[in-house]
Amino acid sequence: MALFEYFPNYIWNLSVAIALESGGRIGEIVDMCQPIRDAAAGGADAGTPQFMAQWVRVADTLIELADEDRARGRSFSASDKLERASLYLLVAERMQAHGSPGREQTYARALDCFARSTTLGRIDREWVEIPLATGSMAALYTCAPGPGPRPVVVYCNGLDSCKELLYWSRLPQALARRGISTLCVDQPGTGEALRLQGLPVDPHSENWASRAVDWLEGQPDADPARIGMTGISLGGHFAPRAVAYEPRFASGACWGANHNWREVQDKRMRREGENPVPHYWAHVFWAFGATDMDDFLAKSADMNLNGHMDRIRVPFLVTHGAQDRQISVEYAHQAYAQLVNSPKAELKIFTPREGGVEHVGADNMSYGCDYLADWFAETLGGQIG
Repeated sequence: MALFEYFPNYIWNLSVAIALESGGRIGEIVDMCQPIRDAAAGGADAGTPQFMAQWVRVADTLIELADEDRARGRSFSASDKLERASLYLLVAERMQAHGSPGREQTYARALDCFARSTTLGRIDREWVEIPLATGSMAALYTCAPGPGPRPVVVYCNGLDSCKELLYWSRLPQALARRGISTLCVDQPGTGEALRLQGLPVDPHSENWASRAVDWLEGQPDADPARIGMTGISLGGHFAPRAVAYEPRFASGACWGANHNWREVQDKRMRREGENPVPHYWAHVFWAFGATDMDDFLAKSADMNLNGHMDRIRVPFLVTHGAQDRQISVEYAHQAYAQLVNSPKAELKIFTPREGGVEHVGADNMSYGCDYLADWFAETLGGQIG
């Protein structure tokens, strides 16, 4: 496998990969991981408080150093350090069980660092709030340069990511280079929607994705005729479902084909495949607002795209890593085969020749990022060179 495997279990290694692919520095990551290497030997769940303590320790140092930069008027340098502090805090928070001591405070500090980094670094991303039927959906809006109105891609989370990690995937920057803006959303069941409002996953993603389109239609710099939709990991359910049921989307793609996530849960109960986070069942109960296994299985029953993909009547791209250890590559073939009414359907499997073979390219996200950005440039009227 191509994943950097510092620890003896997949889930901890995945967190390291997320940090590396999101802008973390190898020296800082080694400094955080060396003291807890033995703690990982007890399995993915044991040792997660120690994981958080070490990652918070380095984040604290970065925040102190950023304050020193600010005192000298070095705002850009402070921004860079706060950016990494936010990343390390979010990775640490993601590894904790729901309700763990310090989790809420760590998340709040991560958001604060991210907001301060945005301001100090003059970074092109605006925090916005999109009204939903219940509550609201926080998002990051990145505008492409040049005259508008511009095409826009709505970019949604998976099961355990957040809009900040979406931004750090570099897809918004790749799209902006091609003349396309991006709206990274914390949809129900993720990020701020789950943590600050308690909004659970809605398998019928068109309910919240349509509200994102409504919001974009009110932005003078967005072209309402050129709005696309993509999602990462479990977003491979949400994005196709939204494009299937929201006719205003002009193009779609998924970064990882979660074609039948409900079936994947049966496999995970049989311990087939890898989990994405520690304390997995507690996490999905929380995300879906479930009280127990029966309740969770009932609430996730519609996390299945069979019988829905034929409703997609716009260009659609399915991507997947050939050696994905969480979600079988077979689901990508199923999703692609059911795009019978798309005028332009494409399947891209990332192989060892290029990289990006792990789940959503955790080993190398650059290939998926470039491929999706080029796809949307070609189907929404951007530039590819």
